[in-house]
Amino acid sequence: MSTVTVRMSEEDAALVRKFAQFEGVTISDFARTAILEKIEDSYDLQELREAIARDSGERFSIDEVFAELN
Repeated sequence: MSTVTVRMSEEDAALVRKFAQFEGVTISDFARTAILEKIEDSYDLQELREAIARDSGERFSIDEVFAELN
C-alpha cells in the first residue's frame, strides 16, 4: 500500500481531524474517500459534457418510452 503526504495549514488539519472524528472514520479513510469522490465527480462532469455535445435535442414522452418497451 502506498502513502501520500498532504501538506496543509494547522487550521485546515484541525478541521480535517474534527470532521473525520465526527464521521467516525480515520483521517486516511476520510482523505481516500474525498479524493476518490473528487475524481469520480470530475469523470462524471466530463461524461455529461460529452453527452450534451452529442445531444440531438430529440425528446420522448413517458408514454412513447413505455410504448417502445412493450
